[in-house]
Amino acid sequence: MRGAHSHSYSRKLLPPLSALMAFDAAARTGSFTLAANELFLTQGAVSRQILLLEGLLGIRLFERVRKRVVLTPAGAFYAERVRYALAALATATAQTMASRGKGGILRLGVLPAFGNRWLIPRMPDFFARHHDVTVHFVSQPPGSLDFAQQNLDAAVCFGVPAWPGAKLHKLMTEELIPVAGPRLVQELGIRTPADVVRATQLVHSSQSTVWPEWYAMQGLDYVGSWPTLSFDQFTMIVPAAVAGLGVALVPAIMVESELATGALVRLFEPSALKRPGHHHYLAYPAEKQDYPPVAAFREWLLAKVADRREADAARHDAGGA
Repeated sequence: MRGAHSHSYSRKLLPPLSALMAFDAAARTGSFTLAANELFLTQGAVSRQILLLEGLLGIRLFERVRKRVVLTPAGAFYAERVRYALAALATATAQTMASRGKGGILRLGVLPAFGNRWLIPRMPDFFARHHDVTVHFVSQPPGSLDFAQQNLDAAVCFGVPAWPGAKLHKLMTEELIPVAGPRLVQELGIRTPADVVRATQLVHSSQSTVWPEWYAMQGLDYVGSWPTLSFDQFTMIVPAAVAGLGVALVPAIMVESELATGALVRLFEPSALKRPGHHHYLAYPAEKQDYPPVAAFREWLLAKVADRREADAARHDAGGA
């Protein structure tokens, strides 16, 4: 009886869905007329739904100002929460409908540079194999990961794994390689690591130590007196290198297409700076591991990473032959 009483009490606090949808549309458009057009109702029907909702709440949600309606402070507070609740309900409905098969919606957190330069160019293959999965890409800042707060099903992360409650799959270790436009290489006569001093260095603002580390790996002293250009995104460093502004030390995965087309050339071989402890991971909450879209994406992504690893090994073997 206690459970039934609690459930009955909850229903009293739930307004009709039609009233909530009318309120949400009016709040977004600022007009009962536009809301009616969106919902395929008459203006009078929308007005009645709003009046019903205001009666249930015991407060005014809108002020009528000339030909527009303006949310009251209480209305603005309620509108934000109603919009979130309706979106969550729509997502849950889509996921439930798709759960009849292996489809559904995957909310995926992705680092912008990794997404733009490596993941998204490969996604057509994923969708060809899993046409019933819809992916919502969410920009994921480096280092931060909170599945509950960010409403994510999975994320591709970078850094030291300090994400409690997450299941992790290590994808790849960061490998920085020096690259430049072929014209710049020819003009400056860059043939050995020591020749890089002739060029402007292109630097990521959060990785100020990578050039000194690379020079040390080459057995050279880092003087640091040559010009540098600093960027806060790899997605800006790559086109800067293509434009001939200097030599860049960037993750190999960020310049695969430019190396393939000849827009950039890799300087020296071997010359990669591998950074232990700097890895990309696929992460997801433990309770999501069997969710069909997460399982499908995990299987596909790990296979792609394995293919890349095999291709790299074959290239290194060919280079050493």
